[in-house]
Amino acid sequence: MDLGAFDFRTGKMLMSKMNKSRQRVRYDSSNQVKGKPDLNTALPVRQTASIFKQPVTKITNHPSNKVKSDPQKAVEQPRQLFWEKKLSGLNAFDIAEELVKTMDLPKGLQGVGPGCTDETLLSAIASALHTSTMPITGQLSAAVEKNPGVWLNTAQPLCKAFMVTDEDIRKQEELVQQVRKRLEEALMADMLAHVEELARDGEAPLDKPGAEEEVEDEEDEEEEPDQDQEMEHM
Repeated sequence: MDLGAFDFRTGKMLMSKMNKSRQRVRYDSSNQVKGKPDLNTALPVRQTASIFKQPVTKITNHPSNKVKSDPQKAVEQPRQLFWEKKLSGLNAFDIAEELVKTMDLPKGLQGVGPGCTDETLLSAIASALHTSTMPITGQLSAAVEKNPGVWLNTAQPLCKAFMVTDEDIRKQEELVQQVRKRLEEALMADMLAHVEELARDGEAPLDKPGAEEEVEDEEDEEEEPDQDQEMEHM
């Protein structure tokens, strides 16, 4: 028996407390009937007599809503200062295990920072071209030369700010044309050498002098045993 509404001083039941307890019981029972909300976002499947599952079109009141990505995942991880120096000392070798000569940088590209050599700068620029989507402008701040540990922009390679002029583009085009011409000459020489090799391998033995006389002598030797066999039968 619930004695929550019983007044022990007067020895009577308080009707006001009894009504509140009844309302609380009804509210709890109604919540239990409703159950937990369904948080499943998957599209429902049409339950029909067909053996194949038919999709259901989902219609919303806000079709322009888009899924927002987490901004923390899109943030690029910070880079260590002078991380390009880790690329120093790395050399490329060809198939004959000979050291490949590195290219010479233009005079307009000058390194910034302690111990920045031309090889380190070349590796840093190549890495920035392959990994970054931003334009390569160099260190635009003039204060980076005084204190590179404070004013260095890690998104740019360790070089001073530079500008690409039309003259630089023209020189680069000339270099590309020269390399293409040398490549064309090398491919043509290789093709001619291959054709000559096929011609030597495919030369028939009949084309050599004296080959026909050897074949006729072999045929006469094969006919002589046949004539000897006919004389024996006679």
